[in-house]
Amino acid sequence: MHKLVDPLFQSKTDFEIMTELTKRWGRDKDYTRGMSEMEWVKSLYDGCKASNPNFDIPEFEEFWEKGFLDFGKGKPWTRHADFREDPEINALGTPSGFIEISSRTIGRFNYEHCQNHPMWFEKSERSHGGPGSDKHPYWLQSCHPDKRLHSQMCESEEFRATYAVQGREPCYMNPKDAKAKGIKDGDLVRVFNDRGQLLAGAVVSSAYPEGVVRIEEGAWYGPLNEKIGAIDTYGDPNTLTQDIPSSELAQATSANTCLVDFEKFKGEVPPVTAFGGPIEVS
Repeated sequence: MHKLVDPLFQSKTDFEIMTELTKRWGRDKDYTRGMSEMEWVKSLYDGCKASNPNFDIPEFEEFWEKGFLDFGKGKPWTRHADFREDPEINALGTPSGFIEISSRTIGRFNYEHCQNHPMWFEKSERSHGGPGSDKHPYWLQSCHPDKRLHSQMCESEEFRATYAVQGREPCYMNPKDAKAKGIKDGDLVRVFNDRGQLLAGAVVSSAYPEGVVRIEEGAWYGPLNEKIGAIDTYGDPNTLTQDIPSSELAQATSANTCLVDFEKFKGEVPPVTAFGGPIEVS
């Protein structure tokens, strides 16, 4: 991409920043390998051109002057179409070469909670009559946000103003659940379980089924103080989720296995502490 404006003040490119940092340890020559930023751009482009001989890719100088590449319309592609056409020649990367419902490899691991074939395991907590739902009956969804990329841009006061409720992360809920708790759209709510508690702003909508609340992941954590169990003043759902893997095999996150309860917040509203940086570091 061509430069649009000259650098302002002390702004630098990523390459310049990393070069200056490595120079402090005498390793800048190892980092740059003796090439400038533009030489690296050309080198990467030439490598891409060499590894794609079936594409008509112009020389770098022509590309840089034009400013873009037009690869044309791609051909339709269907996953595993060649496998379906001839599964013996176009075998999959499984031990058998075929789609496997049962895996001998996984079976040899002898994992208690991950057998060699799909099966149901009761969760540590589950809504709608499952374990733990008698105490905390609502299922918390902490899905990806549609208003930011994970936690990026959450620190922007101007951007938060487009979706935050009373300066807090939204908590979406069904109208019947809200009515049962005496909550109206825009109220502050305390969402809690045995792992933690947070403040959020109620968004009442029939788009969400009964028994489900949603607080999107990526909200910045802002505890009221340093005490264990302190309320999170902005609305980070990680305050409430479990820190356990999805299985012995996958070790993925299990954020959506989370039960909570909620209520209309009463009392003096604390300030949001999630933004602005630490007051002191010890």
